[in-house]
Amino acid sequence: MQDDNERIRPPPSSTSWHSGCNLLSQRQVAKQDTIPDIQITDVSDSPNTEEEDVKQSQDEAPQLMRTRSDVGVRRRGNLRTPGEQRRIKRHRFSINGHFYNHKTSVFTPAYGSITNVRINSAMSTPQVLKLLLNKFKIENSAAEFSLYMVHTSGEKWKLKDCDYPLIARILQGPCEQVSKVFLMEKDQVEEITYDVAQYIKFEMPVLSSFIQKLKEEEDREVTKLTRRYTALRVVIEQLLHDMARSPATM
Repeated sequence: MQDDNERIRPPPSSTSWHSGCNLLSQRQVAKQDTIPDIQITDVSDSPNTEEEDVKQSQDEAPQLMRTRSDVGVRRRGNLRTPGEQRRIKRHRFSINGHFYNHKTSVFTPAYGSITNVRINSAMSTPQVLKLLLNKFKIENSAAEFSLYMVHTSGEKWKLKDCDYPLIARILQGPCEQVSKVFLMEKDQVEEITYDVAQYIKFEMPVLSSFIQKLKEEEDREVTKLTRRYTALRVVIEQLLHDMARSPATM
């Protein structure tokens, strides 16, 4: 007997136990049913289809607008007036490597900074002063400054308004290390004569000895003047005494 829930297994024999059919024939039929369906197409047809797909994708893609190249763009002409051009040129420059700030208009050149200007022998001191102030962009009046000739010995003197700086510089010789022309303020500079300049480079002990000798010489001169004054006083008193004794003459 067999249970209804029990799984029925076929016998191990090669023959069918129920229908009496051969198992080998059944396997062949199963194999015939599972053969895949393969379609073979020509090789020449595939590139055409790919080209058609590419063309179709290009047609469907959105077209980009061509932009204008910057090379073909022409700059606008200069529409500024000559006055504006001069103002911009005045605001855009540097002095000895330092940029000028036109908003503050404050610029003090460093002491000893060298600059060159083109002048001739007919230009006076005020004209050269205005030229220098214009180059350094100093807005102060030219009357507040003066040109000084400074020698290596320490001598310093101011060039007068009637002097010609180019001629004064040529008379000092070709060497720029011996004497130079300085632009300075009038009130802050004191002239130094040659007699004083020859003692500037001495050391303090040497200068002290010079002062001592000058004091001794001064004392000797004071003594001489005192003796002369005393002698003259005696002579004058004697004359007055003699005049008082003698009778008055008509």
